[in-house]
Amino acid sequence: MAWMIVRVRGSIHARHDVVETLSYLHLTRPNHATVVPELPSVRGMLTVVQGYVTWGEAEPETVSLLLQERGETAAGARLTAETVTEIAPGKDLPAITRTVAEKGLTQVQGLKPLFRLRAPKGGWRSTKKPFTLGGALGYRGRAINELVRRMM
Repeated sequence: MAWMIVRVRGSIHARHDVVETLSYLHLTRPNHATVVPELPSVRGMLTVVQGYVTWGEAEPETVSLLLQERGETAAGARLTAETVTEIAPGKDLPAITRTVAEKGLTQVQGLKPLFRLRAPKGGWRSTKKPFTLGGALGYRGRAINELVRRMM
């Protein structure tokens, strides 16, 4: 299983370690999303940036929708059936979707490690409060999939 991470806030007045960790996660701007594996090292990075991102468990259906609608190759081209065969010969979109949903975006060579999304329909909740207190930040479990679908 993998985590889906969405950047909520910008980095104005952020500490240097937070900005650096966000760049390691490939989250350079607000409303960017990525899929990363569930590893202890990633969990440590999420604790550092929990005031700037929201995350949860990625469902394969949501990952498939993201790849179809917002996926890009490393060259910047949209992800289509032809580009899938170019970046991963012998694989199709469902195979790439399974790999991304289990191991993260960086495990597929030739894909950009992020998705550029729009702001969510209906807007963000408070971008200064954690999800458990009615805000948008921090861990939200499977509810991340509903948020990402609102952002496509």
